[in-house]
Amino acid sequence: MDAGAEPCSDVTSFLYLKSAFLAMEPAHFLISLARQAGGGSITTKVQTFILEDCIKDIVGKGTELNHKYIKNILQKLIVSVESTSDIVVEDLYEKFAYYLTIQLDDQLLEENNRIYKQITFLLSLGQKCSSAMDLKVPLQCSLNMLEGDTGCALWPSSLFLSEFILSYQEVFSKKFCFEIGSGVGLVGIALLHVGASRVECKYLPWESASKRELQDYEPEIILGADVIYDPHCIPHLVRVLSALLSPTSSEPKGNGANCCGPTQDTDDADKLLQNKEEEAPVAYIATVIRNQKTFDYFLRVATESPLSVLDVTEMMKPMSLLPYMLSYDRSSVHLLKVSFLCN
Repeated sequence: MDAGAEPCSDVTSFLYLKSAFLAMEPAHFLISLARQAGGGSITTKVQTFILEDCIKDIVGKGTELNHKYIKNILQKLIVSVESTSDIVVEDLYEKFAYYLTIQLDDQLLEENNRIYKQITFLLSLGQKCSSAMDLKVPLQCSLNMLEGDTGCALWPSSLFLSEFILSYQEVFSKKFCFEIGSGVGLVGIALLHVGASRVECKYLPWESASKRELQDYEPEIILGADVIYDPHCIPHLVRVLSALLSPTSSEPKGNGANCCGPTQDTDDADKLLQNKEEEAPVAYIATVIRNQKTFDYFLRVATESPLSVLDVTEMMKPMSLLPYMLSYDRSSVHLLKVSFLCN
């Protein structure tokens, strides 16, 4: 069993396997889940399940890049089974041969290098929502990480923030939520699922949006995933956050005691989430700290704005709704609560 995987029932292990396949998890993680489903080996039952329940659900929905992924998975699957002297299902060879013969247009792949994925949030397995239906989100992402443009990839912070929203649905339900940087749209779909009052997509460049324009939105909750990454963008990001968070008609009842400080001064997660002390808007930013200097620069600029930045990761942990995504390192993500300080 993979070190990061938790023990699960037979039904759950097959659910994990299919969810991982549709999410286009890397081959070695998928093989690990296939072995888990087979009780330690990739049985004929597991092979048949991949052929009949996994591949058929993605063929025709995706692009040519999906064909390359399926061919790679089938090859790794056959090699893994053969290496253990287990029986390879005959249809597995036939399906692999079929994908070997598919002629892919290299120019078309270069021009349209998008791949279909389905991210499944397993709400039915969550402790707080055992009667809930799983949320299945179809997405198209780029495999070319060198593109570098917004929405080209699905980042861990986006997954974490979506889990956070789905874990604390009452916080976002019937609230006007404003996301700064929508990426592939996963967070917005999570907000729509929990009943946020408004979910819409608009082009709003940080560097040119006016303070008046931003304040006119008057959101109750601001969200952002992996927006702290470029030192050149940080002043613009902080300016946008300050405008969205600053009070307009009336000042909130706040103080500056917690600016960039520890979380132990706050009693519990409920107070942090409910924001009982003030009616002012609050921001939740999920981020992976890839460069400490860049993150420290964000904290310094935010303090000067002035904004309060609290790391509330440990106090506001979301449920693990993506246990099958072994490539998703949720431990690397920090959750920040940002609010406006009144002097």
